[in-house]
Formats: sequence, structure tokens, C-alpha cells
Amino acid sequence: MISFIVLAHNEESLIGPTLCALTTSARALGQPFEIIVVDDASTDRTAAIALAQGARVVRVQNRQIAATRNAGAKAACGDRLFFVDADTLATADAVRGALAALQAGAAGGGCLFNFGGRLPFWLRATNPVLMALFRVLNVTGGCFLFCTRKSFEATGGFCERYFAVEDRPFIQALKREGRFVIPQARVMTS
Repeated sequence: MISFIVLAHNEESLIGPTLCALTTSARALGQPFEIIVVDDASTDRTAAIALAQGARVVRVQNRQIAATRNAGAKAACGDRLFFVDADTLATADAVRGALAALQAGAAGGGCLFNFGGRLPFWLRATNPVLMALFRVLNVTGGCFLFCTRKSFEATGGFCERYFAVEDRPFIQALKREGRFVIPQARVMTS
């Protein structure tokens, strides 16, 4: 089973489209799945929207993303863990590419991303170069990371000493565990 673990803090304006994209993607692939929204101290309607869309909500009061990611993994039932930020829209191609990488023996990976919305010129101009560099260096951001449960447990999960950029040490730990793959398909993030 796939466990989509969505991290959220006051994301009522974005959580609905994110959950819809995950549900549509998983259904298109015919894979059993669950969606867990880890609601980290939201004061808005994030949890209510997630529940209305069929997600399981795990409430935490961490205000620290590594601990929130780990809480989601602990609550997950699946053997394939997908960590998705609440402002990220996954496609069936991105999920398919991630599953293919895991089935081929990868410890984990992540998708490159496109930014949604209106972007300043400098970002539109530099983003293609940055994404090409990320692919060459085999690095990605943390908005859409995936791994097997076995790899997650072997790495110890996300290091909770980091308040931000917690994805960097986790990605490095996954690389020590085995192959880290960046599928061709991208996700959309805000």
C-alpha cells in the first residue's frame, strides 16, 4: 500500500487541491493507498477539509517539520511512504515514476518541481537551469519525497535536530541506504 503523508499547517486554501491530485493519481494507477494529513497546530479549516476529502487526520503540536514528517510515517500503514507538502500537486506520472523506482530497488527518491502561479522573470529564467543542475547532482527539494518503509526505518527517519532543511540529511541517509532516484515527471508546487 502507498501511504501519502501530507504535512499541513494552516493550509485551508491549498489542502483540497493537493488531496484531490493525490487521490486522482493513486486511483489512475489502481494502487491501494491511504492519505494521512498531519495537521501541525492549524487554527483554520485544514483538518475539516482533509476529513471531508476522505483523508485520515493526525493532529500534532510540533511546529517542526521533521517531527511532523516522522509522526506521519509512524501513523502510516503502507510499505511505500510518500511525503508531500500541502502546497504540492502530484501527477499520476510522478507517482508512477516513484513506484517504478521503488519496485526497481531504489531506497527512495524525490521529484523535481515546477512553480505554480505567476513568477518573477528571474525565477522563470533560472528555474530550468536549477532543475537541470538538481538532476545532474541527484538532489531535489522536500516537497515530494518517497521511500520504502524499510529504508525509512533504516535511516531513522527525519532528523528532528533540524528545524528546516530536514530533507537534506534524510536524502543523504537514503543515498547511503541505496539508490536515490529522481523520476522524469515533475510535481507542481507553490
